[in-house]
Amino acid sequence: MTTVQEIEKAISQLPDDDLFSLKNWFDEFEAKKWDGQIEKDALSGKLDKLANEAIADFRAGKCKEL
Repeated sequence: MTTVQEIEKAISQLPDDDLFSLKNWFDEFEAKKWDGQIEKDALSGKLDKLANEAIADFRAGKCKEL
């Protein structure tokens, strides 16, 4: 199995074009993971309290347009 140190070394030796491609791939990979976690939390009800607080604040006039 490849270690983090081996991956870091390999990345540090990439040409600029490949490094740019890797960064773009990783950004998309990370965003998909984040979206998946948010969706999982939303479906499980973990975000209900926060959503209800935001709705209550909006209805109470505690929000302003951006």
